[in-house]
Amino acid sequence: MQISTHELKSKIIESLKLQDITPEQIDDDAPLFGTGLGLDSIDALELVVLLEKDYGIVIKDIEEGRPAFRSVRTLADFIAAKRPQ
Repeated sequence: MQISTHELKSKIIESLKLQDITPEQIDDDAPLFGTGLGLDSIDALELVVLLEKDYGIVIKDIEEGRPAFRSVRTLADFIAAKRPQ
């Protein structure tokens, strides 16, 4: 089941307590780390917790999860593929 990128962006903003940013300001394909949204390694851990808490997805191997964290769109696709039905 596909997840909306708008819903995911809202959850990311809430979970990471991002100030002064709206879901509409986040490009679906912009990098989450470095340039783009500018998240860091602590934020990555928070996103892993978000995936487990909200979607029931456990990332045991960071190498498996790394490609999923490229952008909001890749994260939404990862959730859709891994989410327990």
